Amino acid sequence: DQLGTGHAVAQAHDALKGFAGDILILYGDVPMVSAETMRAMVYRLNHGMEPRAVVLGFRPDDAGAYGRIIADDQGGIEKMVEFKDTSEAERAVNLCNSGLMAVRSTDLFVLLDEIDNHNAAGEYYLPDIVMLEGQNSAVIEVDDPAEVAGVNSRAELAGMETEWQQRRREQAMADGVTLIAPETVWFSYDTEVSSDVVIEPNVFFGPGVSIASGAIIYGHSHIEGAAIGEGAKVGPFARLRPGAVMEEGSKVGNFVEMKKARLGKGAKANHLSYIGDAEVGEGANIGAGTITCNYDGYFKYKTVIGKGAFIGSNSALVAPVTIGDGAIVGAGATLTKDVAAGDLALVRADQTAKKGWAERFNKVSAKKKAGKY
Repeated sequence: DQLGTGHAVAQAHDALKGFAGDILILYGDVPMVSAETMRAMVYRLNHGMEPRAVVLGFRPDDAGAYGRIIADDQGGIEKMVEFKDTSEAERAVNLCNSGLMAVRSTDLFVLLDEIDNHNAAGEYYLPDIVMLEGQNSAVIEVDDPAEVAGVNSRAELAGMETEWQQRRREQAMADGVTLIAPETVWFSYDTEVSSDVVIEPNVFFGPGVSIASGAIIYGHSHIEGAAIGEGAKVGPFARLRPGAVMEEGSKVGNFVEMKKARLGKGAKANHLSYIGDAEVGEGANIGAGTITCNYDGYFKYKTVIGKGAFIGSNSALVAPVTIGDGAIVGAGATLTKDVAAGDLALVRADQTAKKGWAERFNKVSAKKKAGKY
């Protein structure tokens, strides 16, 4: 049963049994509250008059139907009242209740046991713990009301995401990141970007991405779960999937996909390749159209490419396979056996030439097309 916010918090009693510390009570539909604000709530709980509860207040441009907080000059709460129960004087107060709260674990459930549901809705209201007789509570104010704005529809959620993305972009640029077209870059909540990184337009970051200083992310790249080293280059039109690691100065070019693979220092895969479940050594070169054939329909296998190895274009490396340091694989190879360091591997049929064949073919075909043969 849903019996009010106080009843909802009380459901956490068993999960928090034995926990000793401070408890933050947040709302799942209030996504913008910052870590700084939460730290401020906990700090206030443990300093000054050390209140038993701290409420997060805010001052919106239009207080409307929000519940009001009546506080003294030191931030002590004298009264909290729902809008429908306010007097004219109380409605003139624009300090409103966000519903977010910090309470010590030793106090929370004791206080919840003391509130009742003697109200029109027959519900247990969390804010009632603040107004219990003899209770000592405090309010702190959030500077930006957007931090405590609630989401009630998918349209509002999209708007909130847009607002968060804009703040994240501004923070990135303040930290020394160059965004060529900021409004087109999409960050995850945990994207880590060092200073002096350049990000071109239309780049998407999924969770788990870190980018070291000096890297360049070219346009239309999609990156998630990847670590990009200092001075590395990604894209344009590249895709890095979880487990992709690019070491210092390495490069992944257009239409290259990496997954669960490491590209060594200075190694390159410039065009049209798939590198999955692979280890590519320092300075190796992966030619256009090369793929690591890592899956047999049941299991994944690993490809190892040594330092300074050169893989010719349009090669298929059928894992498990190892190519030694400095080895060369000729273009068009379907490789199923290991190649020793320094060796050349060629896997192709002999080329033959039929003298004059093309000339004769073209003459006959032209006559057929003209209806003369």
